[in-house]
Order: sequence, then C-alpha cells, then structure tokens
Amino acid sequence: MKNLFLLGTATYLAASLNFSIILFKVLGKGDPRDQFSGNAGTTNVARQLGEVWALLILLLDMGRAGAVAMAGLWLLPAAFVPLLGLILVIGNQKPVFHRFRGGKGVAAYLGFTLFISPLVAGLSCLAWVLTYWLFRQPFIASFFMVSILGLGTIGSFSSTWPAVMGAVATMGLIFRAHKANIAGYWKKTKGEV
Repeated sequence: MKNLFLLGTATYLAASLNFSIILFKVLGKGDPRDQFSGNAGTTNVARQLGEVWALLILLLDMGRAGAVAMAGLWLLPAAFVPLLGLILVIGNQKPVFHRFRGGKGVAAYLGFTLFISPLVAGLSCLAWVLTYWLFRQPFIASFFMVSILGLGTIGSFSSTWPAVMGAVATMGLIFRAHKANIAGYWKKTKGEV
C-alpha cells in the first residue's frame, strides 16, 4: 500500500502538469481554457492551434500516461494498476498547478491503456474514428473510446475488484467531464426537431 500511495501521489502531480496550458504559455497564446470548450484538452488545442500542435499534446499526454502504467506494472500488484489510471485522470481534470481546471482525461486514459493492453487501445481508436465519422461529435466518439478502454482494463485484470473500481470510476469521471457537451448537443438536437 505504501507503493500505491507514493506512486499515486507522483501520478497526480505528474498529471497536474498540463502540456497544452504550458504550450500556450510558451507560444504566447494565452490560455487554451479561455476559448471554445473551456478546457485544456487535445480537441481544444486542435481548434485553436491546429492539428499538428494537437498531435504533439496527444503524444505527450499518452507518453506520460504510458510511463505511469509501466511504473505501476513494475511497482504494484497488478490488480491495483488500474487505480493509477483513475488518479491520472483526476490529475488531468483537476491539476493542482493550473487552478484545478484541466482537460477531460481521454488522451491520458488512452495512453495508460495502450501500455497495458495495446489491442484494447487499438480497438478503442477504431471505435473513435467510426463513431466520429457517424456523428461528427468528438465527445460521442470519446464515449465509445472510453467505454472500450474501461471494459478492456477490467478484462485485462481478470475483473478484480480494484480493476473494476478503478475502471468504472475513471469512465464515470470522463463521462461527467463531458456534461456541457451533452447539454449543448441535446439543446441543439432539440432545436432542430
């Protein structure tokens, strides 16, 4: 449990360094949270700076998440590793270094799962692409991606209680972070009918 506490604390602090907020400051572009969706995630970076910068942020987020997953697999009993995914998403969404306003955690969870189960991560990416193609809404595509990642995580750890708890809580946090997207989409859909 000591390793879980230490690694969990390190994970939260690492996830609290938001790459898109840092990038915007370095480029003198203000704060990514001041426009569009109001968060510091990859999609918002793409809207403001373009796809190349968004790809850089995505790769940085995924790389950090992969490092957390590898450290967890090395230092923790396997069943507790999914709890680090939860902590990673909490740090991404509520970063202590950025006034507790960050991203939504989708890229972090994808990177985390990629190092645990590459097949599940690949399937989730395919689901994202197909769902986006159908609905043209990144948040709906993210819901499908995150659901596959969470269920894949549970299966990868033989449905042990820490894995189930970590994956379900992670999915719930990410879904909840999209509540403004859901409300906006619902309002738009109702208005068109």
